[in-house]
Amino acid sequence: MRRSKSDFFTTGSHDPPSQEEKGAAGVSPQSPESSGEVAELRRQLEEKTKEAEENYARLLRLAADMENLKKRQERERAELLQFANEHLVKELLPVVDNLERAVEHGRQLEAPQALLEGIEMVHQGFIKALDRYGVTAHDSLGQQFDPAFHNAMMQEEAPDVPDGSVIKELQKGYLMHQRLLRPAMVVVARNTQNETTSGQNDSTVQEEK
Repeated sequence: MRRSKSDFFTTGSHDPPSQEEKGAAGVSPQSPESSGEVAELRRQLEEKTKEAEENYARLLRLAADMENLKKRQERERAELLQFANEHLVKELLPVVDNLERAVEHGRQLEAPQALLEGIEMVHQGFIKALDRYGVTAHDSLGQQFDPAFHNAMMQEEAPDVPDGSVIKELQKGYLMHQRLLRPAMVVVARNTQNETTSGQNDSTVQEEK
């Protein structure tokens, strides 16, 4: 049976709904349960993010500690190589001292020149060998007494020099790569004249007050 145009406009269109219309009709507001799940996921994400940041900071600290450890080990290795012969050098220093004393006594006794020259050559050979290992003598004469580098064996009256200065060197001090190897044994000046003058000045100041 054929339908007329009037029937079509009277009853309306009977075409099936489109997919967009079906989707719009099927949308429903978010349920409370789904909102709770989203909040829980956000909380977990924040926890994991915080945990990742803490792990990264811990990794940076460990990397810095490893770098410091590496540098310290390299420094200790270098020092070990520099001072590996320290004990041997200390055993050789008395030999150098005896050679210096032999030269000094030989000059005082007017020993044969050839003998003195031979001893001096041996002494210089030792000095050059020590220098190759970074060992050098520490000059003390005329310096102010320093307990870090000097051992004071005695004091002597010396009015012409500053109080506390080194006036005699009984045994030389030595450094190894700028580190103290052996302190010098010295005689320290004691200037009582300066002490008396200082005391008089103090008395004068007190009288003026």
